[in-house]
Amino acid sequence: MRKSNLRRWLSRFLLRSLLLAALALGGTAGWWWLTFPDIPALSKVNPTTTALIEARIAEARRQDRPVAPRWTWMPLSRISPHLQKAVIVSEDASFFQHEGFDWGAIQDATVRNIKSGTLARGGSTITQQLAKNLYLSSEKNLLRKVREALIARSLEHHLTKKRILEIYLNVAEWGQGVYGAEAAAQHHFGKPAAKLTAEEAALLAAILPSPRRHDPLKVTPYLAYRRAHILRWMN
Repeated sequence: MRKSNLRRWLSRFLLRSLLLAALALGGTAGWWWLTFPDIPALSKVNPTTTALIEARIAEARRQDRPVAPRWTWMPLSRISPHLQKAVIVSEDASFFQHEGFDWGAIQDATVRNIKSGTLARGGSTITQQLAKNLYLSSEKNLLRKVREALIARSLEHHLTKKRILEIYLNVAEWGQGVYGAEAAAQHHFGKPAAKLTAEEAALLAAILPSPRRHDPLKVTPYLAYRRAHILRWMN
């Protein structure tokens, strides 16, 4: 092949490659824009379900288990201040200071992930966890993390911190088929969320990282250790 022909072939190849890449990026951006959730509506309307709840229901049906999620919405004013504080200090201590991302926690998590060769730790804030619970799968990959970041930023832009916390406390998973602070308080302690003590709140916060593994009525050494730390942070 002559040099002039080779140059023309390379030029056409590069042009086609660039066009294909542009089309792929444009298509992905268009799909993300069309499927992006209506975040502003959350300022006035409570969600009627979440991606996490739907995923758990689908899982139960695949395993031929009963499907009966326990979920009762409660305004923030009727959720114990102890639980609000316990969740913040245990899950996202800088919640009221950041704009959706705790860069120090993300940096620490990135270092750990690089060392372990996994995406096990994400340094997620309450806002990021809410974005995932409401709209995303539990799959760990880069594209999902990017979408999570975009949704989290939108949540911070359109909602107040109190509203973000209110929604999070109402959709968080607190056991097998148990969602939200009110259902958790009733299921685990037989009382409304407004009446939770500091010790009970610390126990509920302690199980959040693994809500289907731990039962606060069976205080394991791990739960006792974590509860003690959360109570110290609360005080």
